[in-house]
Amino acid sequence: MLYLVRMDVNIPLDMPLEQSDAIKAEEREYSQTLQRDGRWTHIWRVVGEYSNYSVFDVADNDELHALLSGLPLFPYMDIKVTPLAKHPSDVE
Repeated sequence: MLYLVRMDVNIPLDMPLEQSDAIKAEEREYSQTLQRDGRWTHIWRVVGEYSNYSVFDVADNDELHALLSGLPLFPYMDIKVTPLAKHPSDVE
């Protein structure tokens, strides 16, 4: 199943820089692993915001929830998930 996911990151301003840098490094490694294995198929930055739109290709809602809740930045995110269906005008 395909999902469009918007993630808005809200790291607390009082978090020590060393801690936030460590979490961001873990996040990068985790997300790139999911991209390489094909479950996180696209990621786009939202211009001017600490946000992204991503597309996930996973088996079901439970798998997506597990992947998202495993993100190191998950405690600092607002996440909106939109399930996607094939459009009848898609040429593929």
